Amino acid sequence: MNMQESVRHVLSNYATFSGRAPRPEFWWWVLFVFVLLLVTQAIDAFLIVPLLGIEPALEGENPSRPLSMLVSLALIIPNLAVGVRRLHDTDKSGWWILIGLIPIIGFLVLLYFYAQKGTEGENRFGPPPAGTA
Repeated sequence: MNMQESVRHVLSNYATFSGRAPRPEFWWWVLFVFVLLLVTQAIDAFLIVPLLGIEPALEGENPSRPLSMLVSLALIIPNLAVGVRRLHDTDKSGWWILIGLIPIIGFLVLLYFYAQKGTEGENRFGPPPAGTA
């Protein structure tokens, strides 16, 4: 699975919280979102903010990033959905995603879960995704 296939699959399952997501799909999606947000922040900083005449933020303040905020809002649901499906692939309940609300420790636990190898064969969340085996 490459990045294009992964992004297409995640976006076509925009709000699908059932099923499973293999490691490559999840990590390609994470890389795509990271790069997309870097690009939108650059566009915000060098194009949109000056065109709108927004004063640049002083040090210590949150900078204005209207495009990045819109993209982030649009990607909240697919990010959660692919995270839940990734947890399903490791035979864990999707509710484990809430552990990410605990500062630092929650992030590290989720990172560990996401990095684990998915269960082979069928688990309680269904068969492995097509193309993995």
